[in-house]
Amino acid sequence: MAKYAYPAIFEEDEGSIAVVFPDLKNCYTQGEDMVDALEMASDVLSGKLVFMEDNGEEIPKPTPISELEVGEHQYSTLVMADTMAYRKANSTKSVKKTLTIPSWLNDIAEKQSINFSQVLQDALIKIVGIS
Repeated sequence: MAKYAYPAIFEEDEGSIAVVFPDLKNCYTQGEDMVDALEMASDVLSGKLVFMEDNGEEIPKPTPISELEVGEHQYSTLVMADTMAYRKANSTKSVKKTLTIPSWLNDIAEKQSINFSQVLQDALIKIVGIS
């Protein structure tokens, strides 16, 4: 789970902009205009990299943008991806965990109406270093 920047090649064609990531197999998208194309590019790049992280695939080193060869009607730029932010935005699945705590601690926490799930989430976020 990390932040990445990959070069993408953009090509305008009849009212849309195609985007291809030459370093990543089957990673491409398109947008209606430049803003849409950049948003779609970041989304598809993040999704591809999350898939690769989750499946233990080697994530290739990005080609320096200066080394990309682009055609006459093409241009390139770097696109950012943040796999942690993508996971947070796209994963709403919850999992149930069973835990054991001393009964005296449970009694005190319940009297204070403490949300055990939220406390565990907050503690895990802090311990694993997610901001």
